[in-house]
Amino acid sequence: MTSRNSGKSFSLAKERYAELGVDAAQALKILETIPISLHCWQGDDVGGFENFGGGLGGGLVATGNYPGKARTPDELRADLEKAFSVIPGKHRLNLHAFYGEFGGKKVDRDQITPEHFKSWIVWAKKNGLGLDFNPTCFSHPKAADGFTLSHCDKSIRQFWTEHCIRSREIGTAMGKALGKTCVTNVWIPDGMKDTPADRNSPRERLAQSLDQVFAKKISPEYNLDSVEPKLFGIGSESYVVGSHEFYLGYAVDRRKLLCLDAGHYHPTEGIADKISSVLQFLPEILLHVSRGVRWDSDHVVILNDDLLAIAREIVANGFLKRVHIGLDYFDASINRVAAWTIGTRNMLRALLIALLEPTEKLRAAENKGDFTSRLALQEEIKTLPFGAIWDYYCESKNVPVGEDWLAEVKRYEKEVLSKR
Repeated sequence: MTSRNSGKSFSLAKERYAELGVDAAQALKILETIPISLHCWQGDDVGGFENFGGGLGGGLVATGNYPGKARTPDELRADLEKAFSVIPGKHRLNLHAFYGEFGGKKVDRDQITPEHFKSWIVWAKKNGLGLDFNPTCFSHPKAADGFTLSHCDKSIRQFWTEHCIRSREIGTAMGKALGKTCVTNVWIPDGMKDTPADRNSPRERLAQSLDQVFAKKISPEYNLDSVEPKLFGIGSESYVVGSHEFYLGYAVDRRKLLCLDAGHYHPTEGIADKISSVLQFLPEILLHVSRGVRWDSDHVVILNDDLLAIAREIVANGFLKRVHIGLDYFDASINRVAAWTIGTRNMLRALLIALLEPTEKLRAAENKGDFTSRLALQEEIKTLPFGAIWDYYCESKNVPVGEDWLAEVKRYEKEVLSKR
C-alpha cells in the first residue's frame, strides 16, 4: 500500500473545521464505531447455494455477466475478506437463508437450522464481524406464483411461516455465538402485476402469518426482528401486499424494527425524511441503503445527495445507536468486490461528512429565524476539506488511501477471480 503522508493535510483540514467548532479527531473516533452490514448477495448475483435451479423471481433481476463471481461459500468468503481489507473499520455481513452450507443435500427452507450456518459463524468470529440474517422468500417453487406469507393456500403459507421461524432461530444462534446482536429482516415479494379484485384479504393473511413468525419471544440481546416494505417490483407493479403503510402500522403496533430501503419507494421519494418520522414511534430501525435508477432499485451506492441526506439525518439527530445500517444492491456488470468497496466506502464517507457538520451553528441560526445564515452555511460547508480527513482515517486504519484500493482489487481479480 502506497503511503500518502496524509498527516499534514489532516492537520490543516482539522484547523479549518475547528474554526467552525467541529472536532475532526472526535468525528473519526465516532466513525470507527459505526458498523456497516455488507450484503452477501452482491458477491454471486443473488444466487445462493441451494441449487434449486430456478431463476431469481420475486421481481429481482441481476444484470450483467462480469467474470469471476463466487460459486462456493469459500469463494464468497474470500471475496468478502478482500473487500473488508480495503474498507476502514470493523463491519458486519448480512446473509440470506439460501447461503447456508448444505453438504450437497437438498434441505428445503422449512428445514434449515443454525448448523447449516456454522461455518459462517466460525468465519465471522475469526474476522471479528457481526452477522445479520434474512429469510429467503423467493427463488423457490413455492414462491413461483408471487405469493408466500400472504398466499391463499394455507399449506404454502405455513411453509413460508416455518421458514421465517427457523430464520429467527438462526439469527438468534448467530447473535449468541458472536456476542453481537443479529438483525433478522423479513422481506417478501408478494404482490400482483395487474389490479387486484381483493387488496384486503392478502394483507389479513400476511398479518396473521407474521404474528405466527414472531410468536416466540427472543431476547433482543441476540436477535432483533425487522419487516421491510416495498412500493412495487417487477411482476408486482400494481399491488404489493407488504406496502409501506402496512409494515409501518405493523412495526409500530407489534414493536418491530421497520426497514427503510432507499430503493423501495417512488423514484422521486427519498427515505431521509422518513427516519426522524418513524423514530418518533419506534425505538430502532433498519436501513437498506441502495440507489434506485428509474424502476431498478439496486444500483451501487454512490456519494450523491440522497446518501448524504440519509447520513445527515442519522448523525445530526443523534440516531446512531437507533439505526442499523446495511447495504442492499447487486450489480453483475462490474467487479463485484469493487461494488462492495465503492458502496461501503461511500456510506462511510457520507457519515463522516455528517459527523463534520457544524450542526449546532446551523440549528442556532434556524432557531433564531436566521434562515439566510443557515442557507449560506449549508452551502459553504459543502466545499470544506473532508477528503483530507477521510484520507487520514483510511491511512490510520491501514487501508488504501484514495483510489489505491482499486489496484488491490484489480490484482485480486488477476490472481483469483479471472481463474474461476
